[in-house]
Amino acid sequence: MAAAAELSLLEKSLGLSKGNKYSAQGERQIPVLQTNNGPSLTGLTTIAAHLVKQANKEYLLGSTAEEKAIVQQWLEYRVTQIDGHSSKNDIHTLLKDLNSYLEDKVYLTGYNFTLADILLYYGLHRFIVSIIVTSFFSVVFRMIFKTLS
Repeated sequence: MAAAAELSLLEKSLGLSKGNKYSAQGERQIPVLQTNNGPSLTGLTTIAAHLVKQANKEYLLGSTAEEKAIVQQWLEYRVTQIDGHSSKNDIHTLLKDLNSYLEDKVYLTGYNFTLADILLYYGLHRFIVSIIVTSFFSVVFRMIFKTLS
């Protein structure tokens, strides 16, 4: 999912009805938001945090100093580890690591839903769909060939 689409979905889920216009810059297509009353904002996590504050839902950024740091940690993880990785091995490793990390947690920060959960979901969605579709068709083809044999 392109960053602009993710940010538009985030706007909707936060209850913002502005319909901001996003552009992208550079080879990596880094999202840019031109604000009405100031300089443009650049980067997925920067813009996402801005939208959270605009919606007066700062609790999504963490409620304690430690939780805020953990949210920031996972936002950086999203940009540095998930974005740009497309090999199956990379994704399987990321998913295994996440599964281990979440073993004793409900959400990435523990028990509170945050912006990190939202952006990691958006970032991993395309990979999960790909895995599910590939697995589904693999099962279907095996059933067809088994029936035909």
